[in-house]
Amino acid sequence: MAVEQPPAPAAPTAQPKGGKGKKLLRVAALIVVAIAVKFGISYAFNSPVHAEAGDCVQVTGSDNSPEVDTKDCSDKDANYKVVKVVDDTFDTNSCGTVGEAALAQQWESEKFVLCLNAVK
Repeated sequence: MAVEQPPAPAAPTAQPKGGKGKKLLRVAALIVVAIAVKFGISYAFNSPVHAEAGDCVQVTGSDNSPEVDTKDCSDKDANYKVVKVVDDTFDTNSCGTVGEAALAQQWESEKFVLCLNAVK
């Protein structure tokens, strides 16, 4: 008489470590971080300076692409003082006779004109 043996347990299958799913997740995370850095840093560093009257600024760059940074009025790099701010316009004539120069700025839907006097 033959004794029937129970079936042998199936050998466990090895799960791949760091499979395609994890690799895909890492790539997606890197893409999200890259996009956040590009737009977040760009927004933080390229947004126009909405200075207040009495603030001093440094204006550099060309007429078509000016760069504006707020500065302490005692800073040697400050070359203009804001004498008036006109919101919701690009019209540099809105300064009227106030100030020697005018600089129109826009960031997204915000637009304004800085009326400036040279710092002497």
